[in-house]
Amino acid sequence: MVNERNNIVLIGMPGAGKSTIGVLLAKQLAKNFVDTDVVIQSVEGRTLQDIVDHEGHLALRAIEERELTQLGLSNHVIATGGSAAYSERAMAALRRNGTIVYLKVGYPTLARRVTNLGSRGIAKAAHQTLADVFAERIPLYEQHADIIIDCDPLNQEQVVESICTALGNRPDRQ
Repeated sequence: MVNERNNIVLIGMPGAGKSTIGVLLAKQLAKNFVDTDVVIQSVEGRTLQDIVDHEGHLALRAIEERELTQLGLSNHVIATGGSAAYSERAMAALRRNGTIVYLKVGYPTLARRVTNLGSRGIAKAAHQTLADVFAERIPLYEQHADIIIDCDPLNQEQVVESICTALGNRPDRQ
């Protein structure tokens, strides 16, 4: 088991930019990068949407929890799925080896970015809208975050810079 908290874990809504920012941040900090949605799809041999369509959103959450608790990574930037924050076990496992960074994006921005709600593989009940999911998840992200970055007024490079600055001010970093 890795003892250092040298991972950076990105949480936030679908469309917040976790995967895009994650790659840029990993490059900036000379860390490895992993997108846990890709891990899940690789392990399962199917898309997130296929899991939701055939087994339901709770099955996707259970698979996500299993994979997140088994990651065992060191020196990585980890982009999690938007539903990772539902799992206390997964978040505790990620926190043991990392700093949790919430990429906060307002609903209007998300509504512009997420135009493929029915095919994106979002772990949500069939009756839930993007606004419903947003309202439900925001308190979870805030609860689990060590650092919150308000991404709305920033471009990608500024988000990365803000994360690096915030990490530099934490005693458990670098």
